[in-house]
Amino acid sequence: MAGADIDPEEIADELYGVDPNEFVAARDEYVAQAREAGDRDTAAVIGKLRKPTVAAWLVNLLARDRADELAALLDLGDALRKAQRRLSGSDLRKLSNQRRHAVGALEREAGRLAVSRGRRVSEAALREVGQTLNAALADPDIEERVRAGRLETSLEYSGFGDSGAVPLHVVRDRTKDTATEEPEDEQARAAEKEKAKARAAELKRAIADAEAAQAAVVEARAAAERAEQELTSHEARVRELREQLQHAEEQREFARSAAKAAAQDATAAERAAAAANAAVGRLRGE
Repeated sequence: MAGADIDPEEIADELYGVDPNEFVAARDEYVAQAREAGDRDTAAVIGKLRKPTVAAWLVNLLARDRADELAALLDLGDALRKAQRRLSGSDLRKLSNQRRHAVGALEREAGRLAVSRGRRVSEAALREVGQTLNAALADPDIEERVRAGRLETSLEYSGFGDSGAVPLHVVRDRTKDTATEEPEDEQARAAEKEKAKARAAELKRAIADAEAAQAAVVEARAAAERAEQELTSHEARVRELREQLQHAEEQREFARSAAKAAAQDATAAERAAAAANAAVGRLRGE
């Protein structure tokens, strides 16, 4: 095999879609092929590729097999960052609700993709998928890495931030620290850091409050719907009972009339019987 036939970019794309349990063997096979072809540079590049965690692999699967759904979610990121900069509470609540539902749907879809490949994954891994997707929404650089589908590890976030709006990144890679520029003046740097922390914490609380409020609205609407259904059921039962009562009253009046007529018939029969008995007595000469 000629060295030109081995494209490290294509190989990386392929490897990061491979089950983590098979990653090392597949990577080493490509390294061996590159060495055999005399392409030591490519062999070195491929050899440095790191085995992905299960959660990172799941996100990579979404980037490959559910690209449209993933893109629809990630498109919310820019809107969320704009809403944050505008301090638009209504937009944040609406977008946060969309984000929560979309992230949850993709978490479940990641689990189904794993099962389709003969692999069951833990709830913890699926939660890390959600954390990574939220991190991608928070930071454009992370978003691009997620879209590329070559993650090695899951990502975490602590609220929504933008490197242009919040000096301190609120997104971090579990395997490395994010570098930030330090102002020349130490006191200014410390003050800026504290302000950034305060803004990130305030935004996180606002999002949590908004999501809690939205959840309360959903629950209240569900309770109102249940109450309305119960009221409809009781009203139908009342109508049914009223109809039964009316029917029973009609039957009672019919029975009352029938009883009165029967009593009159009985009296007439008794009189007829008495008259007949009297006639019999007279004929016998009694």
